[in-house]
Amino acid sequence: MRFYAIFLALCLPLFCLAQTEIPTPVSQETSVPSEETLKLTFIGFLSYDSVLTVMPQRSIVEKQLETLTAQYEAELKRVEDEFNQKYEAFLDGRKDFPRTILLKRQNELQQLMQRNIEFRENSLKELQQAREEAYAPLRRQLNEAIAIVAKRLKLAVVVNTDANACPFIDPDVAVDIRQEVEKELSKLK
Repeated sequence: MRFYAIFLALCLPLFCLAQTEIPTPVSQETSVPSEETLKLTFIGFLSYDSVLTVMPQRSIVEKQLETLTAQYEAELKRVEDEFNQKYEAFLDGRKDFPRTILLKRQNELQQLMQRNIEFRENSLKELQQAREEAYAPLRRQLNEAIAIVAKRLKLAVVVNTDANACPFIDPDVAVDIRQEVEKELSKLK
């Protein structure tokens, strides 16, 4: 902890000094910052999700996930219909059933309902896992493109602005790298 305090005490004046020498910010319309600004820029930023959504492979992944989701929903509907039929049969016959058969059928319905609940929970977990696995190659490719752009622009840090994680980024010390990353992704195909 003491090391960090000393480190910050030494670096803060240097950072403040660097702040006074930074040229005017690059306009938002310019896709590539000037060389002079890049020499003094340490931070890049972009919306990770917005770049991910424009990747062409995403549509293929989404279609696969939609198909898988439809299969799970069809199975959930089937087991729900099966339960409803058995429950209606139970309600229709409960007046005529002896007590032991009534208890047996009631127990069967409770077990079926519990299995259906477990199946639904497992389905949601499996769909989430399938989503993560399907997006993993896209995320690797995006991370690779970000790293290439960051190295080329000599950035120390790239900040993901999704979910308002960073509500303010000083344009004097940061540069939006989204367009550069999208160009790099088109090269990586």
